[in-house]
Amino acid sequence: MAIKTPSFTMGIEEEYLLVDKDTYDLAEAPEGLIEDCAAALEGRVSPEFLACQVEIGTGICANISEARDDLKRLRSTVAQKAAEHNLAPIAVSCHPFSDWKDQHHTDKARYNDLERALGGVARRMLICGMHVHIGIEDDGLRIDLMNQFRYILPHLLALSTSSPFWQGQDTRLASYRMTVFDNLPRTGLPPQFSSWSDYERTTGTLIDLGIIEDTTKIWWDLRPSHKFPTLETRICDVSPRMEQTLGLAAMVQCVTRMMWRLRAQNLSWRAYDRFLIEENRWRALRYGCGEGLIDFGTHEIIPMDQLIDELIDLVTEDAECLGCADELHALRARMADGSSADRQRKVFRSAMDKGEDRDAALKNVVAHLIEEYHVDL
Repeated sequence: MAIKTPSFTMGIEEEYLLVDKDTYDLAEAPEGLIEDCAAALEGRVSPEFLACQVEIGTGICANISEARDDLKRLRSTVAQKAAEHNLAPIAVSCHPFSDWKDQHHTDKARYNDLERALGGVARRMLICGMHVHIGIEDDGLRIDLMNQFRYILPHLLALSTSSPFWQGQDTRLASYRMTVFDNLPRTGLPPQFSSWSDYERTTGTLIDLGIIEDTTKIWWDLRPSHKFPTLETRICDVSPRMEQTLGLAAMVQCVTRMMWRLRAQNLSWRAYDRFLIEENRWRALRYGCGEGLIDFGTHEIIPMDQLIDELIDLVTEDAECLGCADELHALRARMADGSSADRQRKVFRSAMDKGEDRDAALKNVVAHLIEEYHVDL
């Protein structure tokens, strides 16, 4: 039986950190802030694991234009409501200098259970990410596309990297967030599954044993959503600039459609061993856009700008069909000055070169992140 063409709808989730506008330190969400945001945004804002975090989620968007309108309203409202408490949101995966040991998790049953289950590992979760949902209504097709899409995950991470600093130190990584997140169980690249029933049987083992209550506690870089008929990409650092988020979301949507298009022609993206894809994943979190990724077909390390050009060429037909060609080309242009990790380091070095001390230079980085949050609003 032929599989119906997927909807390829889009939903975007982002996590933000709240900072004090005077000191640039992390700040816990005051009583009423989340409620005010949720009331203004029909419940699309919620607390996250740590009290200094907030999470937003767009509605089901038919195209990138709808996603832009929704995300802009969400980001703007969170910033407006936070400002009433002398706070500002920053869309970054790690705060440049705050200490995770000083943070508290949100007093909510779900998060209390999580803290008990994960122990000390949970306390270090001072990280934020960005997730993209693409509507793929057929269960089996979601698994087939997930198997193929694994290859592209390191490319997305490299483009999104925004966490070079941790507790006031330059980690020399582009995405320190990933090293923190990988301490949790059930993270990293998803396994390869032969079918939807294979996926259900495998994950059901943990559910039947009472280890997890459902697949929301499986935190792979890419997974079938538990709540929606979507394939959820979770590998990306959160992007300070809204347009960067939209460019990445457009790329996810286009690559998903391209791989479905291949399947409709009885073709598929070549499957590579998880060991090899993991090497590219490491290169992405270590270097971001700086050192390129391995092309396993040519056995070469290819610079990121060339890889992105090739990827955009591959999905040109899909971008035109989905109405997001402009976002993809803007993503290519935007990478000329590197990722957010590169820009943060540039701000830090500039402050140090001007004679500011380390603490002041790190505060300059936070000020830069506040500005970047607002640049596209």
